[in-house]
Amino acid sequence: MKIKILFSIFFLITLRLSAQNYDWVRHDSLVKAGVNQIYGIEFDEAEKTFDIVTKEYATHPSGKFFKAMITWWRILLELDNEKMDEKFYDQLEEVIDMCDEILDKNEKNVDAMFFKGGALGFRGRLLAIRESWLKAALDGKDGLALVFKAYEANPKNTDIQLGFGIYHYYADVIPQKYTAVKPFMVFFPKGDKNKGLKELEYVALYGRYARIESRYFMMTLNFQFEENMDETRKWGKILLDDFPNNPNFQKYYGLTFVKENNYTEAVKTFRDIYNKCERGLPGYNKRFKREAAYYLGMDFMLKNKADSSSFYFEKSEKLSRELDKGRESGFLINTVLYLGMLYDQLGRRDKAIKYYNEVLLLRERGNSHDQARQYLKTPYKK
Repeated sequence: MKIKILFSIFFLITLRLSAQNYDWVRHDSLVKAGVNQIYGIEFDEAEKTFDIVTKEYATHPSGKFFKAMITWWRILLELDNEKMDEKFYDQLEEVIDMCDEILDKNEKNVDAMFFKGGALGFRGRLLAIRESWLKAALDGKDGLALVFKAYEANPKNTDIQLGFGIYHYYADVIPQKYTAVKPFMVFFPKGDKNKGLKELEYVALYGRYARIESRYFMMTLNFQFEENMDETRKWGKILLDDFPNNPNFQKYYGLTFVKENNYTEAVKTFRDIYNKCERGLPGYNKRFKREAAYYLGMDFMLKNKADSSSFYFEKSEKLSRELDKGRESGFLINTVLYLGMLYDQLGRRDKAIKYYNEVLLLRERGNSHDQARQYLKTPYKK
């Protein structure tokens, strides 16, 4: 019995010493390589890299956390597909449990606080996307508390400011955009979007593991909420310089020109996306091809090239019919209307009428029904 106890003590001491003597230079190198593979949409390679991390650094949460980030990016590329949600939640739960075990032994372990806060933050992000506001708010509250603790323990950790930046920005902006969130905000500190943007920019410039994610936030927040296309493009270009084959980065960059009705520039990006979809590059799925075909069709329509425009709109229409489940997308509604208008231009009135009638069967978007009724009475003319 004494031998067993002595062996157990020896094993625990050895395990602790081995954890303390990890090769952290190799760890950082592996993590950074794996993170780059995730953002480069090299998911299979990233899985292999983080398999090594979880094996060689078994008592550290980074491997499990970044394996969950691979799933997160798979979700981001097909955001309306919820099949991977449960896997993502399960992976994050593993990270949280592992961090809790570490914190039970050492409540000041900064890495455990950081990765647990990150896991709660990403779970909250997906819950918010799925409009599960209460659960998202609770995760946000718990995650924020951990970010504060981690910062107190190590104020020099730049990555921690990602959590501050996200919180300060969203706590100010989201309640204004989504009134359903307002009742929950009484339990949280006040937000400050300008402070949040400064914190995110700091991490985007000087972060260790969170630098790329902060750049992604700077791009998307400037596009979605600030409507600042110059800033969106600036961060989009920085991201694309490092990750030219990330369709999400490309999409946002191209959309800045669409917002400015500069289709001459927009189609440079969307043609590249379309061609990459045709070639089957990882991540360039039907959703990106549908969107790229739509904007190529718009460009040719504005140039009064009805044949070329209808070719791409028909591609977008077909993909929309495959992808839309339950509620018709704006892509489908607009495409059906535009095809009616284009076939009027081409002198194919029967086909135009078919499309106008279908517009009336789809949900109304803008004044789509009024336009369809107008063109049923009088053929569309450029």
